[in-house]
Amino acid sequence: MNPPPRTRILTRTELSPLLDVPEYIQGVEYAFRQHGEGRSFGTAMIHGDTPSEVEFHIKAGGLRWKGRNYFALKSNGSSFRNRELRGLPNILGAILLFDAESGYPLAIMDSSELTRQRTAAGTAVALKYLAPAEAGKILLCGCGVQGRIHLRYLKEVLPIDEVFAYDLKPEAARGFAGDMERDYGIPVHYVENLSSAAAQCRVIVTCTPSKAPFLLAADVRPGTTVAAVGADSPAKQELESSLLRGHKVVVDILRQCAVAGELHHALVAGLVTEGDVYAEIGEIIAGKKKGRENEKETIIYDATGTAIQDTAAAILIYEKAEARDIGLKIDLFA
Repeated sequence: MNPPPRTRILTRTELSPLLDVPEYIQGVEYAFRQHGEGRSFGTAMIHGDTPSEVEFHIKAGGLRWKGRNYFALKSNGSSFRNRELRGLPNILGAILLFDAESGYPLAIMDSSELTRQRTAAGTAVALKYLAPAEAGKILLCGCGVQGRIHLRYLKEVLPIDEVFAYDLKPEAARGFAGDMERDYGIPVHYVENLSSAAAQCRVIVTCTPSKAPFLLAADVRPGTTVAAVGADSPAKQELESSLLRGHKVVVDILRQCAVAGELHHALVAGLVTEGDVYAEIGEIIAGKKKGRENEKETIIYDATGTAIQDTAAAILIYEKAEARDIGLKIDLFA
């Protein structure tokens, strides 16, 4: 008789070293492909407001991995005053990973580190299929934690040799430029004139918590790919909505972007319809639709962050923790 299952608890310190950048990228690409092939299941997203400034983002979804079905549920609480007021990370949360056959909770793990990594991995995977050939110069908008992680991941898939860094707080862009130039040995320039920097780049990535659009349609030259990552709730917006009109729009999950992403704002403004969306990124990865077809088309990638990214990363972390017996094991039902 097999011993009764136990639930593995993994702290941030324990799970952080378990996956490297290529593994996160491979896991997220696998998840998108599975979704594009119609093999993911149970995906859902809920936003919960509270009486304080904290917003809860709850995402759930399932994947099949190595012949076994898994389901994960993530709840993140976001407060962009946490660090300032409480000395806590701005995003706190946990992931529950279940065996989807029995419903048994296999693991409980910190979600903050995993969320940061899988978000940047998702952008890298999308740009692998959507970026133009001329991708040496990039504009990165948002010079906080996500901006730093994004540059690490983007260097895995793009031939980056120069970076322009923009932030609504110029001091953040200055610090980012100095640190990243030192870390990667490539020119990184902080910029205060967003339009001028955008005109020089054909890859633009926005990863901010902005609630007002700052990248305008007039800023983006033809043939550019814009990856908008920050709008993961209805209140957030980074792009002028007219950017989505008349261009190739690719999303991570259509029904999510329609209620929470840049697409949501363009729909509300009556500038596009859901039928104007070219594809989900998973359809492109699965070969159902083409990615970038020529160097003249402008592509907007709208990413709200998906549960299947969380699930894929959680599975990989869990498997490594199991193999190395990392983390505390408990019987929740004792």
